[in-house]
Amino acid sequence: MLNHHISADRLKKMLAVSLAVFFLLGVRLAWLQLYKGLYYGKQADGNRMRNAVIMAPRGRITDIHGTVLADSSPGYVLSFQAGHAVSGEEVDLLARLLDMKPEVIRKKAAQAADTYEPVIVKAELTTREITSLEEHLKELPGISLDLQPMRHYVYGVTAAHVLGYVGEVSEEQARKEPYKGLPPGSIVGKDGLELVYNDVLRGKNGHKTEEVDVRGKVVRELAGKPPESGKGLMLTIDLALQQSLENAVDKQLNVLRSSGIAPKAYAAAAVAMDPNTGAVRALVSRPVFDPNWFVGGISTAHWKVINEDVFHPLTNKVINGQYPAGSTFKVVTGSAALDQHKVTPEELIYDSGKHWLADMGNAGGEALGWINFQTAFAMSDNVYFYEMGRRAGIENLNAYAAQYGFGKPTGIGLEGESAGMIAGPAAKKKVFDEDWTLGDTFNAAIGQGLTLVTPVQICQMLAAVAADGVIHPPYLVEKILNADGTVYRIPERPAARKLAIEPQTIQLIQKGLKGVTQPGGTGAWFAGLPEPVAGKTGTAENPHGQDHGWFIAYAPAEKPDLVIACIVEQGTYGATASGPIVYEVLEKYLMEKRNREKPDASGK
Repeated sequence: MLNHHISADRLKKMLAVSLAVFFLLGVRLAWLQLYKGLYYGKQADGNRMRNAVIMAPRGRITDIHGTVLADSSPGYVLSFQAGHAVSGEEVDLLARLLDMKPEVIRKKAAQAADTYEPVIVKAELTTREITSLEEHLKELPGISLDLQPMRHYVYGVTAAHVLGYVGEVSEEQARKEPYKGLPPGSIVGKDGLELVYNDVLRGKNGHKTEEVDVRGKVVRELAGKPPESGKGLMLTIDLALQQSLENAVDKQLNVLRSSGIAPKAYAAAAVAMDPNTGAVRALVSRPVFDPNWFVGGISTAHWKVINEDVFHPLTNKVINGQYPAGSTFKVVTGSAALDQHKVTPEELIYDSGKHWLADMGNAGGEALGWINFQTAFAMSDNVYFYEMGRRAGIENLNAYAAQYGFGKPTGIGLEGESAGMIAGPAAKKKVFDEDWTLGDTFNAAIGQGLTLVTPVQICQMLAAVAADGVIHPPYLVEKILNADGTVYRIPERPAARKLAIEPQTIQLIQKGLKGVTQPGGTGAWFAGLPEPVAGKTGTAENPHGQDHGWFIAYAPAEKPDLVIACIVEQGTYGATASGPIVYEVLEKYLMEKRNREKPDASGK
């Protein structure tokens, strides 16, 4: 009887424990279902739902004929999902698979954990990287692989300093307008027209909600909004002329170095424009870089190539290179002296090899005897132009230099254009804290000393002469286009302006420029071109090595539609350094122009 009583007590205790357990489970279930049901429902949706940003394709950039220079093409992008806490093991695994520094991935993971938008880890993934990531998806629950539009520069280095490049918005940029508020990983313009027209080119991102399986594979799309493509740019650049000028520059730099004439001739700048409109047809800066290197983040190897090049590939020397003008400045000196009637075209001035008021003369002590303006200009005689500078005075030289656009940016439409410097008493006082002398005026008259100009300023000066005294400021963008190719907007451009110089003065400068390329001139061999052209040689003194060589020209001489300015750093004399570049480009240009204008068999 006692045993039955003990068994009954045990059963009661077990029943009580069981009831207590079931009660607690019921309470817990009720708490999970009723109180925390919405929270865990969202968590479960988060496991099978995924929000993703659809990047907008950047607008297409074309040359003046519609040939595509920069476009968007599909590429795989790896992103961290918003709000995902990335473990140290995941960081190490991604660093190994992507050959990235762990600290870079860790920084992006921190951004993702604190944002509502996915954060791009790496774009433009290679096939090997995609395969490796696919194999480890179970170990990387917080990542997504998506096809997104990636920037592609069709011709690589061609027109790189015009186009610029794109990259991820930096933390510093994201704190300032116009990038303020952009989510981490956003792709923006970093240089060139990609930077200047970033707001136009970017478009508007879309978004989508996807259902995914446990491996992160997309099962179906549930909702979303498509992206809006950015607007496109039609440039003034002519691809054929751009490539012709680039090839000529590269070939000549190789010749100068390999021949031993100029062993350090690695850098050059050249620009071509239509003097009647200001449209820039070609712009070349050397050394150069490939903007495709920056898409998806530049590699350590490519950055090393750029960063260790002492000639600065990222610098656009057409707008940022500041050089003495050399004898190209004689256009300004001649304009000032003739226009102020300090000399007549027929007046003869004696050149004994040195100016009679100073120990300053021609290169190599050359003496030309009695010469007039035309002979002095064609043969680039220094003594004659020393005297022109003395008669005109530094104030007049400065005033005419300013008229031609020196001392201030041209407004070509690229960020960071340099202003250069006009030599004068104030400039010398500021730089050296010394007084101005007659020798300084002599140097200024031939473009040496403190005078500093950019290649685009020199091109604008010559274009003004070619256009009979009208300055059409240079520009690079012809039209902004909608995605369907229709015109969205014509960019505003600086208005043309007339030089306050007498027409007969401009005509005398034109005549002098034509004389340079004829027998007896410093560019006499240009007489072999299909049509007469006008030009000027120039040698810019360089205290850090061999002199820089200028050559500037416009063609045809009578009705010009193309102006070229070219400088080769440490290339020595302009005729031998830059002259062959300009000659080659003009020869091809004039031959093609002649063929286009040649009547067909019907006589039309």
